[in-house]
Amino acid sequence: MSEAQADPSGQFALQRIYVKDLSFEVPGAPDAFTGEWKPDIKLDLNSKNNKISEDTFEVVLNITVTATNLDKVAFLAEVQQAGIFLIKGMPPEQIQHLMGAYCPNVLFPYARETISDLVNRGSFPQLLLAPVNFDALYAEALKRQSKDEASEVH
Repeated sequence: MSEAQADPSGQFALQRIYVKDLSFEVPGAPDAFTGEWKPDIKLDLNSKNNKISEDTFEVVLNITVTATNLDKVAFLAEVQQAGIFLIKGMPPEQIQHLMGAYCPNVLFPYARETISDLVNRGSFPQLLLAPVNFDALYAEALKRQSKDEASEVH
């Protein structure tokens, strides 16, 4: 069996989902609640992973939402939604794809709900984040990495 082939007994399992870190700020309160509400929403999103043991990985999805209204920050919501995943008997490329695209996709609905709840508890109108195509983001990151590596060689 070549190294590129997956072990037929390969395993993937979600072991735990949790909020690793959480923050909500309203820097301009109480003025942030007065006047017309026409916010500009900025979303920053990334993920990272840590190897916990030989076959166990932590994947952390970081989401930061900044809402500005009338050129002032109305609120800043940040969440680090994490999960522990068992990934065993798979080739490295597949493990990287799972951690770079599939796992963040599993974590996103939880992070989305947490952000929505934070914004609501902060007394702002409901905020529902649009779905994210993590496969496309992962593919784009791989392209960028290939270009960076190619430019370093020249």
